[in-house]
Amino acid sequence: MRKIFRFIREQSLTPNQLLVITCSYLALILNLPFLTRASSAIAALENYNVLFLASLPFFLFSLMLLLQGLLAFRWITKPILILTVLVSALIFYATVTYGIVFDYGMVQNSFETDTAEALSYINVYALGFFIIFAIIPCWLIYSVKLTYQPFLKELLSRLKLLSASFGFAFLVASVFYSNYASVGRNNKDIASYIIPYKMVDSSYKYIRNHYFYPPLKFQVLDTAPSIVRANNKKHVTVMVLGETARAMSFSLNGYPKNTNQYTEKQGVVSFSNMSSCGTATAVSVPCMFSRLDKRNYDKRIATAQQNVVDIIHLAGADVLWISNNNGSCKGVCTRVKSEQVATDTSNPLCDGEYCYDEALLKPLRAKLKNLTHENTLIVLHMIGSHGPTYFKRYPKNQRVFTPDCQRSDIQNCTQEELVNTYDNTIAYTDFVLSKVINEMATLAEEQAMETSVLYVSDHGESLGEKGVYLHGLPYAFSPEEQTHIPMIYWNDKQQTDFSLSCLAQMSGAPLSHDNVFDTLLSIMSIQSTAYINDKDSFIHCKSLSAIARTTTVNQQHLEAIN
Repeated sequence: MRKIFRFIREQSLTPNQLLVITCSYLALILNLPFLTRASSAIAALENYNVLFLASLPFFLFSLMLLLQGLLAFRWITKPILILTVLVSALIFYATVTYGIVFDYGMVQNSFETDTAEALSYINVYALGFFIIFAIIPCWLIYSVKLTYQPFLKELLSRLKLLSASFGFAFLVASVFYSNYASVGRNNKDIASYIIPYKMVDSSYKYIRNHYFYPPLKFQVLDTAPSIVRANNKKHVTVMVLGETARAMSFSLNGYPKNTNQYTEKQGVVSFSNMSSCGTATAVSVPCMFSRLDKRNYDKRIATAQQNVVDIIHLAGADVLWISNNNGSCKGVCTRVKSEQVATDTSNPLCDGEYCYDEALLKPLRAKLKNLTHENTLIVLHMIGSHGPTYFKRYPKNQRVFTPDCQRSDIQNCTQEELVNTYDNTIAYTDFVLSKVINEMATLAEEQAMETSVLYVSDHGESLGEKGVYLHGLPYAFSPEEQTHIPMIYWNDKQQTDFSLSCLAQMSGAPLSHDNVFDTLLSIMSIQSTAYINDKDSFIHCKSLSAIARTTTVNQQHLEAIN
């Protein structure tokens, strides 16, 4: 082995030679996900040109040589190439292992993740992969000797190399332009797999948008919202914000395994046709609480205007955000009271990094015993089913489905183990949700209060379907597993604003995160100019008097709605 290392260190290359070798590695090895998908798309054509298919890796190589050749010159050649290989190998691992694509949304999610979540992806498999595809190639780049020519000669040599690369790329583009244009137009997701340039482009846009654009002027959507109730009873709503729960794993929605054994006995209504705004927490959470819809959602704009939590608070309700999710509230709770569940190991529900979601019950009970307002909204932000360490999301006594996957490199578990582990997280979420409902039912009975619980997940999860794991794929081509999410509603029997039997009949209607803003205002009986009754999920099951309290439409319209 020492002889091999000595031999490598004794070798000398010109910067151009090292550039060609490194770009070959980047194009032909670390871009295998792109080449595989592009080749499959080409081969799927009814009549395709074999030469066009054969040109693909060479065309990619020539483009990479052009880009890297413009950046890596003389003494910065090695640092640039090493950095490129390191980043590319990380993306290669994420794409090959989990099917992750580093578009703008995934970059945003990566920037806003916490240390504990990032460390959950580290395992023996990941380390071995990184050593083989990143550390060893980078060590080879670092160890090889570079021989430099005089500056002008080397510059001329580099220009010749770039000219040859450009010439080849131009020739291929000219001959096969229509083929590349057709495949690209019909398979827009393919370009997202080019490593590392999609991530570089997305990172540039994220940094530009968040650190260099001037902040927008804060927009007030409603200066005087109000709470309008028909009686003098206190009202408490708990919104449980789920994490990474997919609707198709809920037995309430027809899943054959009984993952909702607790809430199914509590008279809840499950809305089975609900979709998310995004495929990652960083997008979905601020989007669902924003007045902006999915089609026009922009984080900068959403951050610079009132969200539904702000409006409820301004109307006079007491608002408290309690989080067991280390990813924070993504800016939604900035202007209201918030609490973070401490992960200290003195709590038997915590391991120092994460807590089981039962840890949310203690601060919830403390708040319910100290209600200071007539109307209260409490948001419980779960850790839910966040992967890849699904097995850390539920205690051992909640291992309902076995065998399960007790490791973070989930791609090395059997499909049965992986699904069982994920289903255990859903069953545990159901257990905690039932505890929340019990607390609210007791409160309603003992203190004659109106109480309600709304559960909504932020996004779904892929469990190896079509080779994709976790979440965060670009929404345009993300699978249903990542966008089809659960929504569950419960209220006490004293309430007359909503007909639960009517809601049950409407439970299959198509809904999305776009409806959350108005549905929350509706549940809290908030009269606001920001409220849009047509986007209220419950509008067709509200009493006429309840609609009249939150809108200013005429009686004929009210009857038409009902």
